[in-house]
Amino acid sequence: MTSNNSLRPLTAGILAAGLVLAAGVLSYALTASVQEFRSFDRVVEVKGLAEREVAADTAIWPLKVVRAGNSQQTIYEELDADIKAIQTFLLTNGFSQDDISIAAPNVLDKLAERWATEDVGLRYTGEQTLTVYTNQVDNVRALRQRLSELGKQGVSLSGNAYETQVEYHFNGLNAIKPSMIEESARNAREVALRFAEHSNSELGKIRSANQGQFSIYDRDSNTPHLKIVRVVSTVEYQLVD
Repeated sequence: MTSNNSLRPLTAGILAAGLVLAAGVLSYALTASVQEFRSFDRVVEVKGLAEREVAADTAIWPLKVVRAGNSQQTIYEELDADIKAIQTFLLTNGFSQDDISIAAPNVLDKLAERWATEDVGLRYTGEQTLTVYTNQVDNVRALRQRLSELGKQGVSLSGNAYETQVEYHFNGLNAIKPSMIEESARNAREVALRFAEHSNSELGKIRSANQGQFSIYDRDSNTPHLKIVRVVSTVEYQLVD
């Protein structure tokens, strides 16, 4: 019969071996976990740019006439004549009535103002605006160079460049969005591939991707009818050895 005292060294040895084995397994698991974490944590964030030059497809062209005098009735009559002359000019040069909108005339009596004195010069000033909203961008640009023809007819166009500035817009963004997004993502991947090559790594899966906002702006101040469409995509890739 074996005594308890003789079993103690054997039990202690088994326990010690078990502890060593457990420690080894734990160490291996921790090492593998850290390596996996480090591998997962190795990422590169890159940006891909896509730009495209496009022509504006819509123009908003305000034409403002101004008059001054001492007869309110005469002011209204002159404004009406000016607006009709502008309409005729536009309609005979390719625009339709649907392209044209006319605001109500605005006539100011200077003597009716709180600050007015008897010495106001011409008592009445009037203005009225006709606006062209059209997709005939090239026609707008061409006719703007011929406004002197209206001046020769006695039309009193406002010389305020800010108020009569043409607005050019591009409304065809949805048609080019998919190809531009694809281009920006492709450019981002090319940048990531070059980074991986220089860092002796391989490009892994995408961890996250963010498509930036599309922006549209004038190519330059002298050609507002030409636009630059721009989008930047941000992509984060995992790097692997």
